[in-house]
Amino acid sequence: MTWSSGDGDGRLDVVFLDPATAGALTDVYRPAVTSTAREHTNNPVLARDTGRLADALRDHSRSLLPEYMVPAGFVVLDSLPVTANGKLDRAALPVPALGAEASGGEPRTPHEEILCGLFAELLGLPHVGVDDSFFALGGHSLLATRLVNAIEAALGVELPLRTVFEAPSVAELVGRLRPGGAAQPPLAPVDRPPLVPLSYAQRRLWFLNLLEGASGAYHIVTALRLTGDLDAAALALAVRDVVRRHESLRTVFPMAGGEPYQEVRDADAGLDVPVVPVEAPALPGALAKVARDRFDLTTELPVRARLFALGPSEHVLAVVVHHIAGDGWSMAPLAHDIGRAYTARAGGAAPDFAPLPVQYPDYALWQRQLLGGEDDPDSPLRRQLEYWTGRLADLPEELSLPVDRPRWRATGMRGGVVAFEFDADLHTRMCQAARSDRATFFMVAHAGFAALLHRLGAGTDIVVGTPIAGRASSALDALVGCFVNTLVLRVDTSGDPTFDELLARVAGTDLEAYANQDLPFERLVEELNPARSLSRHPLFQVMFAAQNGPSAGASLADAAAHALDLPGLRVEVEAVELETAKFDLNVSLAERVTDGGAPDGVRGRIGYNADLFLAGTVRAIADAGVR
Repeated sequence: MTWSSGDGDGRLDVVFLDPATAGALTDVYRPAVTSTAREHTNNPVLARDTGRLADALRDHSRSLLPEYMVPAGFVVLDSLPVTANGKLDRAALPVPALGAEASGGEPRTPHEEILCGLFAELLGLPHVGVDDSFFALGGHSLLATRLVNAIEAALGVELPLRTVFEAPSVAELVGRLRPGGAAQPPLAPVDRPPLVPLSYAQRRLWFLNLLEGASGAYHIVTALRLTGDLDAAALALAVRDVVRRHESLRTVFPMAGGEPYQEVRDADAGLDVPVVPVEAPALPGALAKVARDRFDLTTELPVRARLFALGPSEHVLAVVVHHIAGDGWSMAPLAHDIGRAYTARAGGAAPDFAPLPVQYPDYALWQRQLLGGEDDPDSPLRRQLEYWTGRLADLPEELSLPVDRPRWRATGMRGGVVAFEFDADLHTRMCQAARSDRATFFMVAHAGFAALLHRLGAGTDIVVGTPIAGRASSALDALVGCFVNTLVLRVDTSGDPTFDELLARVAGTDLEAYANQDLPFERLVEELNPARSLSRHPLFQVMFAAQNGPSAGASLADAAAHALDLPGLRVEVEAVELETAKFDLNVSLAERVTDGGAPDGVRGRIGYNADLFLAGTVRAIADAGVR
């Protein structure tokens, strides 16, 4: 005997079965279901263990039906409840626990974060992953209609209802939201010209390397303390394996005809990992030196590694990647690959890596195809350039900040860091505000930070920069390379707005920026041509960033340590003090979540230019932000 509830469109929400009905499935479903059903029939106690039967029924349904018609749940009971007249007592049926298995991946972009929030809100779930199907979590046609309306209201796009049924997960749906519905060119390996150009981000970093020399400001440093029985030879081989796997780590940048190009060194291009004995008191200085040492990008691989030996069972691995070859996102796949390679090498074998879908030179060529030419008025590059030049017209040269020292003609790059935290209660309230206003955690934090800068005397034209991952395709997820772009976010705080009103302004600003995120920051600087000064960053002086996800941390080393798995070793982050500052203030937030996906507090850091600020002033700014 079965009973189903539905929403009138043929969509079955839940199917309840008694043991006899489960047994009857032997004549209908495949053998895997048959054996499980018989097991339930012959032993009523097993009827409470519905996992295998439910999975088998769901799989079989998916083989016959479109996703939106697959039942969201199967519940096997010892017996179905009946009334005194022998009819099904629907009111006595248990409430099924639907949606508890939402687990498919963390959002990678602001649009994915917004869609995950909308999915969760409509489905009544605390958390939805980007790969979770709307219908598998309990959605139906009525909720799909509400979802379409919510997406259109939140993102200002037109979305046919059928699109939700064709692309029921966030990861699939976000690809249908591109402005104008234009499909982007596929990202795949291509035939390369004799001289592969640099990506736009690489060009700026190459130029800064020539201009600023040995500052270390664009070095990504990860230092990890390894405690236990380390096989140093296997680790050295593992690092070489990873350099062989990622072309970006074995690329140099010579010049031809006055222009730099990418030269990928042979796969056997070696990277030494020398073992350096060091006493514990001398370790901080040794780490700082390896972190600061300059790369000659024309001839030298943009990565170096050192293994500092403090004792037989105590080592610190330092890996330094120039920003031209990697970004913050790259640290997790880099560490993951080193861990896999070390495990294989320690066992006497080479790592069995699956081939990467693309390499960085393929991306650099694809990026130019994606953006098109400036002489084409319909190209994304031209359209986005026009948007940004209009949005940033008459931009103030400098944000007024409560500095302690005057800005000299050329300040140095001495830096310091102040750490702070939001507790779980404040984090929860920020997430609730984001959901109720169909925004993201970042937008709520951005609005609060804009209000803080306004109170600190920065005026009503608040301009900050923010990094955006730039990994427009899932083919780039596991690739080490420089994909990050910088967006300039300009918010008007005039008119004494309420927080909700300010959040609406911020959300509009941020969503427009995300829709025009492909224009390289360096090209925007060239076009706007602001008054140049070595004493300040062009277009903005304050960087503001937020991370989310289970491995989000306040430093890149945290993400690397989370991803690095070395058998027989305990891996911990080792602090490295670079004492460099690219911006007046550099604010970063990292969300923490519980195992169930609930907000669990925020870790924050404010990096500051020590030639402008005293540590006490920055601490006061952080304290004011927490209040």
